[in-house]
Amino acid sequence: MSTDQTDSIAFEREVAQLIVEALNLETPAESIAPEAPLFGEGLGLDSIDVLEVSLVVSKRYGVQLRADNQDNTHIFTSLRTLAAHIAQHRSK
Repeated sequence: MSTDQTDSIAFEREVAQLIVEALNLETPAESIAPEAPLFGEGLGLDSIDVLEVSLVVSKRYGVQLRADNQDNTHIFTSLRTLAAHIAQHRSK
């Protein structure tokens, strides 16, 4: 496994922990599968949860996740897509 892959996995775990803490989930961060959907049958998030996650992502990483962004469906597809988006756009 390359260093980039190891870093990506570590960052996914960091974002998973952020989600768990922001939403007070009982699900342990390490049990959130990187490819599992964040909505519906996956983690089961709703639009209010997305707002909460967006706020903590903004505070922690300086990434603005706007409600009117046409890419939100893709960004919030899974933990992996969310972490990749944050990693690409973060300022902190």
